[in-house]
Amino acid sequence: MDDANARTGVKMTLVIFAALICNVPETAVAQSELTRREIVRAGPATLQVTIRGEGEPIVFIPSRGRDVQDFDALSNRLAQAGYQVILPEPRAIGGSTGPLKDITYHDLASDVAATIESLVGRPATVIGHDFGNRIARTLASDYPCLVKQLILLSAGGMVPRSPEMEKLTTHFWESALSREDRLTAIRKIFFAAGNDVPRTWEEGWYFEVARAQRASDARTSLKEWWAGGSAPMLVVQGTEDVVALPENAKRLAAEFPERVTLVEIPHAGHALLPEQPEQVERAILAYLRSRVGTQ
Repeated sequence: MDDANARTGVKMTLVIFAALICNVPETAVAQSELTRREIVRAGPATLQVTIRGEGEPIVFIPSRGRDVQDFDALSNRLAQAGYQVILPEPRAIGGSTGPLKDITYHDLASDVAATIESLVGRPATVIGHDFGNRIARTLASDYPCLVKQLILLSAGGMVPRSPEMEKLTTHFWESALSREDRLTAIRKIFFAAGNDVPRTWEEGWYFEVARAQRASDARTSLKEWWAGGSAPMLVVQGTEDVVALPENAKRLAAEFPERVTLVEIPHAGHALLPEQPEQVERAILAYLRSRVGTQ
């Protein structure tokens, strides 16, 4: 090949490469550029925090024995909608460390408070799923100046589950089960009948962390966190949840009608997010947009 042909070939390669770059969705490029990781010191704990997007801050607290990857789809969608999403990993999960012995909800809420103080410096919206909503409500009770509003997914606490379900959940958390038996338990406990269990929920369990979190239940009385301070709340509740029974959400709404909005999601159990992601996303975005300018 002569020099002229070589130069032409290089130019064509560059044109094709440029075209490929230009065809990448702008939102994907923006997301990649705006995603970063930070380390936050929170007393005896060190937290690894993922931050994505920019705008009004939203902090996420995951379910019992789970990590923040459960919020991947939802947090990405909220970042694309113009919010900054902040995802601290719980103690002893991922890059986060900290003592688990004799902890209470207040210890774990202080981790989230340190995250907001360090990375936000003003009140933030806080989303908590399952056990995470207990910590979110404790946070709002202990640090009201750091919480703009709460979004609770699968909000339990007051109305007990059935004795059969209590036995099943205890067996799930405390026993070494085969993969097949564990998957059967996951279907019964966390998912509405007929809903598929995604691979992310077949895996991703941190049982040592979950056992420490379960022990913290007994060390933190209901009155210390149930009300969620004085923060406005959106409660997103699966109608077929057999762990955090829907009656809990209804009682919250009845007790605090001036600050609780309840949205029920049909054909969703306790997992909720992987079961009905679009409905959950719509409910959250509608609530956030309705709250613009209220605080």
